[in-house]
Amino acid sequence: MKSKTQKTLIDPNQKASAKDGIYGLPFSESESQIVFLPIPWDVTTSYQAGTSKGPEAILKASEQIDFFDLDYVDVYKVGLHLRKIPTNLKKMNARGRGLATKIINASESEIDRSKTLKKALNEVNQLSEELNQYIYSQCQKLLQNKKTPIILGGDHSTPFGAIKAYSEQFKDLGILHIDAHSDTRNAYMGFKHSHASIMYNVLENISGIKKLIQVGIRDFCEDEFLYTQKNKKVTVFFDKKIQEHKMKGHSFSSLADKIVAGLPQNIYISFDIDGLDPRYAPHTGTPVPGGLEYAEFIELLHAIVRAGKKIVGFDLVEVAPNLKDKNDEWDANVAMRLIYKMAGASMHTQGFIERRNS
Repeated sequence: MKSKTQKTLIDPNQKASAKDGIYGLPFSESESQIVFLPIPWDVTTSYQAGTSKGPEAILKASEQIDFFDLDYVDVYKVGLHLRKIPTNLKKMNARGRGLATKIINASESEIDRSKTLKKALNEVNQLSEELNQYIYSQCQKLLQNKKTPIILGGDHSTPFGAIKAYSEQFKDLGILHIDAHSDTRNAYMGFKHSHASIMYNVLENISGIKKLIQVGIRDFCEDEFLYTQKNKKVTVFFDKKIQEHKMKGHSFSSLADKIVAGLPQNIYISFDIDGLDPRYAPHTGTPVPGGLEYAEFIELLHAIVRAGKKIVGFDLVEVAPNLKDKNDEWDANVAMRLIYKMAGASMHTQGFIERRNS
């Protein structure tokens, strides 16, 4: 295992406080292997807004963690650091969301006739480009410094720059995409970097992606279905087929091994929380009935470990708090546990920590 010296000592058995950092960990960025980038962005969300509040909600809920894990030994010791949310991103999101809402509420013919709406659309697309470049440059620097940058969204448009940076760092890279939606629409509603277009943009604009495997997909249009069926880089495990597999008495574990077998050695996980059954994240932007169980996703992580493949990076997006009840932390509670599990699996496959014999 790779060794990592920490200057900061913590007692993992004491109550954590989010005031000290994510999971109550006071590690500085220089001490940490994993650096979380909070991206408060939900500009193009077309159903329910609120995912821009996801990073803050995850931080607050993270103090409920217990560090002892039956799968991986002392995950926290690699160092987990969450950066502060950049004020300029909040301002960009507020500006973009205001402009995008006008477009979302207008008909296509109204947009075609209105110079004001066309100007608004162009500005939203420009703001999205600026965000992508910011995330790309930050992730590129972190990867060059041998860190593992992790995007916490925000909507699902946010990881584009990160995926681009990872694709340049790891030449044999595949994406494991957990989602209710295909996200392969071309400029949905005119937004070039819509949350509904992330995987289309990745496939069309990032040449280094060897394979995209989508899991849990259950809400998509005909164009998306045809696009993914024709693209040789893409394999889709539709939720319908997953449920049929289980109903016929087959284990999810066997299916997880099949899913992972189609991925290359280096894996980036792009996780939209609506890929899970909605009871785990009822306030996400676009919930859809069906989806994976929490334990089934954990089994996918185990399958990657069994296969001897490497999780080089990941993201978690579309987490939204209950805006009507500030005491309801359920969505963020689930999210912070998913992140910790992915961190454990990632750090183990990269050789930083041991797997527990349990």
